[in-house]
Amino acid sequence: MKIWSLFFVCLLFGYNAIAQVLPSSGTKWDLRKCVDYAMQNNIIVRQADLQTKFAELDLKQSRLALNPNLLVSSNIGFSAGNNQDPTTFSLITTGYIFNNYSLQTSIDLFNWFTKKNTIVVNDLNLKATQEGLEKAKNDVALNIAVAYLQALLAKEQIVLSRARVEQTKTQLESTRKQVAAGKLPELNAVNFESVLASDSAGLISAETAAQKSLLQMKAILNLDAGDPFDIEVPPVDLIPVEVLGDLQPDAVYQLAMNNLPQQKVDILNVQAAKKSIEVARGRMYPTFSLFGSLGSTFNNRATELRSSSQVNIPIGTVNVSGTPYEVFPTNPFNVFSYGKMSYLDQIRQNFRQTIGLGVNIPILSGGSLKTSWQRSKLQLQQSELQKEQNSFTLKQDIYNAYNDAIAALQSFNANKKTVEYSAKAYDFASKRYELGLLSTYDLITTQNTLQQAKSQLLYSQYDYVFKMKLLEFYKGQGLKL
Repeated sequence: MKIWSLFFVCLLFGYNAIAQVLPSSGTKWDLRKCVDYAMQNNIIVRQADLQTKFAELDLKQSRLALNPNLLVSSNIGFSAGNNQDPTTFSLITTGYIFNNYSLQTSIDLFNWFTKKNTIVVNDLNLKATQEGLEKAKNDVALNIAVAYLQALLAKEQIVLSRARVEQTKTQLESTRKQVAAGKLPELNAVNFESVLASDSAGLISAETAAQKSLLQMKAILNLDAGDPFDIEVPPVDLIPVEVLGDLQPDAVYQLAMNNLPQQKVDILNVQAAKKSIEVARGRMYPTFSLFGSLGSTFNNRATELRSSSQVNIPIGTVNVSGTPYEVFPTNPFNVFSYGKMSYLDQIRQNFRQTIGLGVNIPILSGGSLKTSWQRSKLQLQQSELQKEQNSFTLKQDIYNAYNDAIAALQSFNANKKTVEYSAKAYDFASKRYELGLLSTYDLITTQNTLQQAKSQLLYSQYDYVFKMKLLEFYKGQGLKL
């Protein structure tokens, strides 16, 4: 069924234009309209689209990582006890309120191209997720096409069942006339009534199966079960197919390797895995960086010199012959006047700058860096094996599709002859039955054989067209109705 669905996808629509499609009453949907609507509403597609957005963010972040780091910080608090004054750096025991400001920056000068390789990895991952989105669209289209195919075949089965009922009714009416004329016994009419009841039940079953198929399509399309919905039946006889000789499997395989999203995803994953090895290896080497900072601080108890003066005061007295004399120093004393320093003055006066070079050398990391490097090499091998497996599977699928197309063509041609001969047999049987030369049982058997041959012809015709369209899809050619 997956192959049939893919044929039908290729047959009825292309992915070049995706538009929002809304259900409307009385409008039949073709497969392209169904797929276009699903591309906008299906959850799997929307989840894949989110993955591309995540990958875009990873790429953007890795590019921004090349820019310098810049950090601005500030804090305010109260300190008490024996501590260092943040402005004079002397030991004090007086509590004070402080306020600090800091501007810090750093930039890697050389890191063994780790960041640049990370950008390359994330860019490849983004491209891989974009191709993965296309693959998700293909997968969703396959699911829709499976349901569409089931509904289409169910509708065709209704047509066959209805034709069978009408044919049985005609035979019953003819038999009743002959019974009334005394040419045939009543048992013949009763047999046809039994067949008509059985055929009518078959018609009801076909109609029920068609309704269930439409409900299944609504579920895949995320349509409300109560919304009006019906599908168009394409004219399978008018669908053009290429000559089977132009769809040789080797040539189709080479084209498919360049066209299908899964193969592009595999190639991008291998390229990303190779770059990831360089990223992991670069993290094991020293990193050189340039750093710098600006800062200042405030202390509410900080003071500053406001004024100074010289005074010459006596330092004692002496008594000479009973007379007291004041004693003055030889040099006058300096007297200083202090006051609290303003906030802005402290910020300006305590302003400091730092610049320097740094190196980070990973010596012991618990083996995490080396393990990460070894793991990246194993992941490369895993990606290469996955690519090889997908290519092998694709080639097998193409060869199987080619062989199936040959078998389907042979089956279709054989079923056309079967219908032709069964129709002639039924025509002869009907004439003999009208002349009373054939039993009801034999006529019913011939009729069942014809109906079964028509059903097999219908299935083989779709099978042939679908398998041819699959090869055309792998070939990458434009498909037209």
